[in-house]
Amino acid sequence: MRFVTYRTVETEPRLGLLHDGLVIDVEYFGDAIGQDLPSTMLDFIDLGPIGLRFLKEAIAGATSADLVGTSLPEGNVTLLAPIPRPRKNIFGIGLNYTEHVAESARSLDTSNELPKQPVIFSKPPTAVVAWNDPIRHNAKVTQQLDWETELAVVIGSTAKHVAEADALNHVFGYTVINDVSARDCRRAGQWIVSKGQDSFAPMGPCIVTADEIGDPHNLNLSTRVNGVEKQNSNTRFMLFNVNQLIADISGVMTLEPGDIIATGTPAGVGAGRDPQEFMWPGDVVECTVEGIGTLRNPIVAV
Repeated sequence: MRFVTYRTVETEPRLGLLHDGLVIDVEYFGDAIGQDLPSTMLDFIDLGPIGLRFLKEAIAGATSADLVGTSLPEGNVTLLAPIPRPRKNIFGIGLNYTEHVAESARSLDTSNELPKQPVIFSKPPTAVVAWNDPIRHNAKVTQQLDWETELAVVIGSTAKHVAEADALNHVFGYTVINDVSARDCRRAGQWIVSKGQDSFAPMGPCIVTADEIGDPHNLNLSTRVNGVEKQNSNTRFMLFNVNQLIADISGVMTLEPGDIIATGTPAGVGAGRDPQEFMWPGDVVECTVEGIGTLRNPIVAV
């Protein structure tokens, strides 16, 4: 299933399900079939696998009458970030593709040795924006605004000291994140100022449930800036795969439903190019992950 958070001119943000060109409002659909279902993504994730199974079966058995008054054409809604305000910081993973390690060592003074453990940083909830929302370029703060297309993992059940073999059982689904980075804003080697500024975590356009993705380690991902391809790779080239990341993080801190892990970016970032390329007001960046969709955002001056 493909879940979105949407709004119309008449509603606050609401949980929707993409189905045959429609956005089905989950709470209103529940009302139509006599079941109490939540109106937000986080509340639905909190239901766990039981909620997913119930909704999948209910949609499969729904009549056209069940959808009257509970759904809208997809083109009639505005998509927000699937989780507009995460409960906690997003877990970012740095240097998780071999070729990106090499390009970062050349251009960003990071080590050229492959990490022996996942490199973890975070992006605050205030960094999250939606599909088609502007990425803010403050020329007083940065002259090196860069792109990073990433597969993001959304946790579905509490994970603590999880074994790698069991890790995917804790995944609700997957989405796309652009780990926007101001390369000239690192401070004493720390990345949160570089990566955590407002609008630096575009997310979307939807969350695809884990059962529909199948293998998260064989998904093409790419970046285009103004229509020109900048990144093109596959998640099979991760140094630490999704299982390993969940096992590693859950070994030192509890992962909870709704937590998000951005799994790192491949080579092709602007800082790694010769000459270097960065994003500027007027540019449009598009981040695509196979099986999920494309996240599109314009760059605007502030």
